[in-house]
Amino acid sequence: MQKLLRSPLLWIAVVVVIVAASLPLWMSAYLLGILTAAYYFGVFSMAWDLLFGFAGEVNFGPTFLIGLGAYTAAILDNQLGPPIFVCVIAGAAVAVIGGLALAVPALRLSGPYFGLVTLVAVLLLQNAIVIFAHWTGGEIGMTVPDVLSIDTNENYWYALVFLVVSAILLFGLSRSPVGLILQASGQDKIEAQALGFNVTKHKIAAFCISALFSGVAGAMLIFYLGATSVDTVIDISIGVQVIIAAVLGGRRTILGAALGAIFLILATEFLRPLGQLNTFVVSAVALAVILFFPDGLLGYVLRSGERE
Repeated sequence: MQKLLRSPLLWIAVVVVIVAASLPLWMSAYLLGILTAAYYFGVFSMAWDLLFGFAGEVNFGPTFLIGLGAYTAAILDNQLGPPIFVCVIAGAAVAVIGGLALAVPALRLSGPYFGLVTLVAVLLLQNAIVIFAHWTGGEIGMTVPDVLSIDTNENYWYALVFLVVSAILLFGLSRSPVGLILQASGQDKIEAQALGFNVTKHKIAAFCISALFSGVAGAMLIFYLGATSVDTVIDISIGVQVIIAAVLGGRRTILGAALGAIFLILATEFLRPLGQLNTFVVSAVALAVILFFPDGLLGYVLRSGERE
């Protein structure tokens, strides 16, 4: 406990949460709406960091899991109209099942092949959405009859509480014995196996946990937006944003991934007046950070503190 209290990461997280909790008192509804979406992207990135940062598996298709959760919840809400929490649970369940079905065969592959399999899964899901347009709305997308709330502040609190709870659970898991085994497996699979650890079992578990949080966040996002489409939850560019956010914030920190996602979303919005230069500037900044600060922004701050 004393070690935890002395950790700069804990106090950085506490300060960030306090600041975030105070924002509804003075910030405009427009900016609160942007931050609400950014918090869900923060969960996407944290879930991705668990798999890549600790298990060492590069998932190039995080939107496969996000999309399964989002579209399952949207279709269920449209067809049967159960309570929102039932739709969210169903979306999470389908994301976990889909993640398990993808991870079991994919983890038998080594090198870049795992990443390629996850990327192809995204393309297959995109095609499936177009093929079953009667259910999914196809390329246009679909609206959902229900939303979390029509109140901006209430939506903000839903997203913030979800982000904080997800961060606590994922961070705790990453520092648990399971997280240490994942980290050892990611760094040296053969040595971890020699020590008696079932590397494949732990990586499958990490993939399922990542799928669970991705699916819940995807489902909650569409009930915030009031609609879902390929462009908002499945497109490969969304997956690239999730990956960049995690690397930008700091690999193997979990919390850095959330900060990276919030930074990317806010930077993209504030630079919107630049037009087409918007994406170029944001991408250039992200590239510079990755090149000169390979540990990410939060990772760099933490390691600087350790050296002092």
